[in-house]
Amino acid sequence: MPPRGSSKHRPGFHALVLAIGFIVGGAVQQLARLFFPGGAAKQFLTAGVTPSIGPLPIDLVLIKFVLGPIALDVSLLSLVGVLVAYLIARSLF
Repeated sequence: MPPRGSSKHRPGFHALVLAIGFIVGGAVQQLARLFFPGGAAKQFLTAGVTPSIGPLPIDLVLIKFVLGPIALDVSLLSLVGVLVAYLIARSLF
C-alpha cells in the first residue's frame, strides 16, 4: 500500500499549491479591501507584511541592468488561501 499524505508528491507539486494559494488568497484580500465595510475586521484581515528585495544593479561590462524591486504581500487572507489550496490538493491527490 503506498504511503498516504504529502510525502509521495514532488517538491514542484508543493510549490504549485503554494503559488496557487497565494494567488487566490491575494485575490480574496483585494476583494475584501474593496467590499468590506470599514472597521476593525477589515483592518485585521487585510493588513499585511510586505518584505522586498532590490533593486539589484548588475554590471557585466557590456551590459548593465537592474533587477527589482521584488516584493511579496503576505496577509491573513493570503495565508488562508494557502491553507485552503493545501486542503483541496490533499483531498484530491
